[in-house]
Amino acid sequence: MIVGVMEVDFKIDNSFSLKDKRRVVRSLIEKTKNSFNVSVAEVDNNDVLNMATIGIAVVSNSSKFVDVVLNKILDFWEHNFECEIIDVRRDVL
Repeated sequence: MIVGVMEVDFKIDNSFSLKDKRRVVRSLIEKTKNSFNVSVAEVDNNDVLNMATIGIAVVSNSSKFVDVVLNKILDFWEHNFECEIIDVRRDVL
């Protein structure tokens, strides 16, 4: 069993309240879950207005598949949401 984990820090554009932030984060999480069938959650920076940290877990029997899925998720986030990726940490166990 191969487990891929990724933690991504985002700067959320045009977020002036926690309500604005939650709208973007909720959309990002739900669309990612539905599109890629992975586990996704906000894992840090919960009370910061314009920052979010999202964690992802992917389980497979192939490390190549895990890398492909994580790369596709990053590409999906870069092109579909009102946020900027600041930092990415990944590991395959």
